[in-house]
Amino acid sequence: MSNQLKLIKMSNVDVEDVHWIWYPYIPYGKVTIIQGDPGEGKTTFILALIALLTNGEPLPEEEVGADPINVIYQTAEDGLGDTIKPRLLSAGADCERVLVIDENETELTLSDERLEQAITATGAKLIVLDPMQAYLGEDVDMHRANEIRPIMKRLSLLAERTGCAFVLVGHMNKMQGGKSSYRGLGSIDFRAAARSVLVVGRVRDEPTLRIVAHDKSSLAPEGKSIAFELNPETGFAWKGYCDTSVDEVLAGNGSLLSKTAQAENLLRDLLSDGEMASEEITAQAKEMGISNRTLKIAKQNIGVKSIRKDNKWYSSLPRG
Repeated sequence: MSNQLKLIKMSNVDVEDVHWIWYPYIPYGKVTIIQGDPGEGKTTFILALIALLTNGEPLPEEEVGADPINVIYQTAEDGLGDTIKPRLLSAGADCERVLVIDENETELTLSDERLEQAITATGAKLIVLDPMQAYLGEDVDMHRANEIRPIMKRLSLLAERTGCAFVLVGHMNKMQGGKSSYRGLGSIDFRAAARSVLVVGRVRDEPTLRIVAHDKSSLAPEGKSIAFELNPETGFAWKGYCDTSVDEVLAGNGSLLSKTAQAENLLRDLLSDGEMASEEITAQAKEMGISNRTLKIAKQNIGVKSIRKDNKWYSSLPRG
């Protein structure tokens, strides 16, 4: 039987606003890809975001948080009990809101009906699959467009139908010097289906720092690059916006010029001789274009203490 022709007039299509988990990086109802070389901090980055989202806290460089959401997180590389939960706890996540589809009897795939069932059952607003290559199915060749395209189309339709954001975490291939569009592992149809692509990479001469660069944005202007720190002694810390391109991240030539770093330097300078009124610090930070949110993160990063006396708040650096 031949397919029956059905036509849609664009005049009958309603215009819809795009809603965002994190503007302009992760939209609701769409597929986002986060990719980078192994060991660059992709998983740590997404778990830090999950911690903020499950607690309703402001996302990096945002002033106001949203309502807490439920998140489904699937991993094929790390143990839940010995790796993922300790990382979530370290990040301060609300683990009651982080759910996992049980794969002990049947492995999950991107085409699995349990994805939609889980969204319906939990009200999850975000699903993360890490890494995406592990969820294709054993008979799927990730390099073949004719096999990847229908899988990604079904996933995109599922995201739109449910309004849930899908984040796929992926590795990079070993090609050097090529366009960022072709650095993702597998068929370029992964990237084609995604509405947003983020790349995580290292900073030159700064082994503890990483940069997240916006490599593709189909629904909004590309966002600024954002830095974070993976320090073995002090742990994870957001470092704010930085002036680093995707190509610099992929080449390992990133440099950190973040607002948070500026705020930390400002605090060290202003508080080097003792206390200073908090409102005076805030005023100087504002003149430098540093937001209250960034200033708060910088205070936390370097351990600034706040005390109240004479009906006024003061800040000081810890001694010793």
